[in-house]
Amino acid sequence: MSMNEHYDQIRGRYLKRRAFLRYTAGAAAAVAIAPGQAIASSYPRPSFKPLANGRSASHVLADGYQAQILLAWGDGLDGSRTTALPPGAEAQKNLFGYNNDFLAYTPLSGSERGLLGINHEYSLPHLMFPGYSGDQASLNGLSDDEVACEMASLGHSIVEVQREKDGWRVVRNSPYARRIHAGTSIHIDGPAAGHSLMQTREDPSGLQALGTIGCCSGGKTPWGTVLIAEENVGDFFRGAWLEDVIPNDLAVKDPDWVYLRWGQVDKRFDLAQEPNELNRFGWIVEYNPRKPDQAPVKRTALGRFEHESATVVAVPGHPVVVYSGDDAESQYLYRFVSQGIYEGPQKPAAGLLSKGTLYCAKFNDDGTGRWLALRHGDGPLSAANDFPDQATVLIHARRAATLLGATPMDRPEGIAISPAGSVYVALTKNRSKTAANAANPRPRNTAGHILEILPPEQNGASAHWDAQFGWDILLQGGPQDLAGENEGDYGPAMAAESWLSNPDNLSFDPQGRLWIASDGMDSFGFSDGLWCTPTDGPGRAAPALFFRCPRGAELCSPEFTPDGETMFASIQHPAQERGSTFAKPSTRWPDFDVALPPRPAILAITRAGGGAVGG
Repeated sequence: MSMNEHYDQIRGRYLKRRAFLRYTAGAAAAVAIAPGQAIASSYPRPSFKPLANGRSASHVLADGYQAQILLAWGDGLDGSRTTALPPGAEAQKNLFGYNNDFLAYTPLSGSERGLLGINHEYSLPHLMFPGYSGDQASLNGLSDDEVACEMASLGHSIVEVQREKDGWRVVRNSPYARRIHAGTSIHIDGPAAGHSLMQTREDPSGLQALGTIGCCSGGKTPWGTVLIAEENVGDFFRGAWLEDVIPNDLAVKDPDWVYLRWGQVDKRFDLAQEPNELNRFGWIVEYNPRKPDQAPVKRTALGRFEHESATVVAVPGHPVVVYSGDDAESQYLYRFVSQGIYEGPQKPAAGLLSKGTLYCAKFNDDGTGRWLALRHGDGPLSAANDFPDQATVLIHARRAATLLGATPMDRPEGIAISPAGSVYVALTKNRSKTAANAANPRPRNTAGHILEILPPEQNGASAHWDAQFGWDILLQGGPQDLAGENEGDYGPAMAAESWLSNPDNLSFDPQGRLWIASDGMDSFGFSDGLWCTPTDGPGRAAPALFFRCPRGAELCSPEFTPDGETMFASIQHPAQERGSTFAKPSTRWPDFDVALPPRPAILAITRAGGGAVGG
């Protein structure tokens, strides 16, 4: 059978099943995360007029909405604005970091005052420092202080914010404000803590890591902590030989990669000098934003890979479940199930992520699937295959999942749980795949798609902890008029000019609608943006474009206040386009000041006159 024949068969089954779900008003919309809570079978369509796709130097927002710049790279954690960039390395440790990604709003006083936790994923030295073109030969000339500034600009920021009559502001002199960066002390917890593969010359105990990097998406827990997902951590290390020693481990770039100088400035990032240091990255990091003196913790029970998302399901009386994707082509989708039982938000929950079982997903052609346990001693996960213990299974989760037969995915990224309990997974793209499968049916997927996972129901609650699940495809990205396998596929209420590609971050608003941020529209000639769609009823799979990013940027992690009247959004890497530099960027968003380079920034988006974002 040719690959195109396989694609046509899968596409036909998908369209037939999606039509059935649409006309039965959504088969999955009957069960809430909280047992016994009634959920409407249809969610309201957004009330704003959809934007058309395009490209411009500044952002474009749907009519009737306004976006306030809350803070940007180099600003103080008290909201003070910078007037000169770049900062020195020591100054950067106490300033808002670069390339902000995941956002977590932790209420202190409902929707009026809270804490924002913000990830900083990676640096772009040619847009951060003057005098560099972006090519490797140029970047090899970075000074030691510039490299140290890069290191200090990554990690995580915590700021306190408050809504006032004229908008949101960052609270000055907040006791909660702090930075977590590449030099912050972080405790190692769980099965891999203290293991020989986690030990280094600087930390022979294997219990105390230094820093967090590659901080992409993340999650929040109902007990008030924030989860940081470490992704693409191999980018920052020297030592391409590692992939030959440990096949299918976290990718380490060639010696002439962008971050070559990291290993020269700090020996931790040179694997020839510290071969175990990379094992200490690629985890989920948990911290309490309300306790600034408490050290973050790397939760090794959740496995090590290029984590995207750490989406939590917590039903009282049941184990906690955390969903996470491995954001690389043909890697896997994972689920962690805690050993302990969640007793509700009023009960202490410390340690629920310390012990449990990690699973990888296998998708069958018939719309069913199964979670496979990454448990030492089960099947191929034995000493005969170089897995002497559970810690090794978790450290090399990719190789373990491969041996178990997990389904290779088209880069699983954002994961969101609907009020009905369905799990939505963004598959951004996969340009180098060699074979399609039912859940990833396109032979060469350049536009991405969104999966819908339907856990079985037990006792009035979705059984996210069950081994079985059903699945469907919500939508397939791409232009609607593109002939062939990457033509978009949406619901009938879709506005033709509002199509999307390369879905990345996903969020549900308080009204139960799915918001989809993209990362890759530039390959089709347009800016990335943010779309909104119901997941059932007449508006199912019909996204409406709400926000269009400035040139070269992507929007990350739409996050709502509990009342739904404010959406916080990260705008990452403005001006990241070919030929763009510190001195001559393709846009100077958000300041449009010739004295400042383009700056990643946080927006607070509200509706003019008040009301829920999206209508």
